[in-house]
Amino acid sequence: MMTASALGEEPSSAEAVSTLPMVRVAIYDHSAGKAPGPKSLLTFLTPPNGFQTTILTPGEIQQGALTSDFDVLIMPGGSAGAQARNLEEEGRDQIRRYVREGGGYVGICAGAYLSTTYKPWSLGLVNAKVWDLSHWARGTGIVTLNMTPSGCSVLRMPKDQVDVYYGQGPMLVPGNDEDMPGYEILASYATEVAKKGAPEGAMVDMHAIIRTMYGKGRVIAYSPHPEKEFGPKSLMAEGVRWAGRGDE
Repeated sequence: MMTASALGEEPSSAEAVSTLPMVRVAIYDHSAGKAPGPKSLLTFLTPPNGFQTTILTPGEIQQGALTSDFDVLIMPGGSAGAQARNLEEEGRDQIRRYVREGGGYVGICAGAYLSTTYKPWSLGLVNAKVWDLSHWARGTGIVTLNMTPSGCSVLRMPKDQVDVYYGQGPMLVPGNDEDMPGYEILASYATEVAKKGAPEGAMVDMHAIIRTMYGKGRVIAYSPHPEKEFGPKSLMAEGVRWAGRGDE
């Protein structure tokens, strides 16, 4: 169970912290430490909460750094196109191989875009497309998610609605690749952001958090940003924990 410290509170006891299984996390970063996404993740994916984190650059991934030393890779927010360009084909192949052989993958916003099949340079880990891509820059703000029963269980949410920060992440819909499994919906959008000419109503009921398998590996994609200060950070931490336990 996630400790209270992951929610910005103090853990209830040292014993509760010590019994957490340690998840070994690799966090992608091509910004030389300037990007906010990895910084936000490092505030709560900590040893007291059961996580051991390492930052990996695109070059390190290209050189085979994704090995059994890591349980899960997080691709944070930013730009999916920039992530793909920096990884190059070799880095993208390394990620696919890593997940196929049992590694976990967590995609947040840009990382969720990257996980789909919507572009030739996408990773294709999730049989999903992006809805209303022409209005991807629809603005930012706080939105409400409707959690499915499975989402509440997997992500240990005590209620079926939760507010979270949205930063122009993908609206995910099922893909049509017959050779890939479908995905399970963990949360959908109950409210929306419809700025910059985006049509009203398009975002409501679109899939916000989904999970699937790719080979032996677990994949979870987050359209919004629960890792940011607004949280709830446990919504992210439990997804990382689930994806990092693909051998169980």
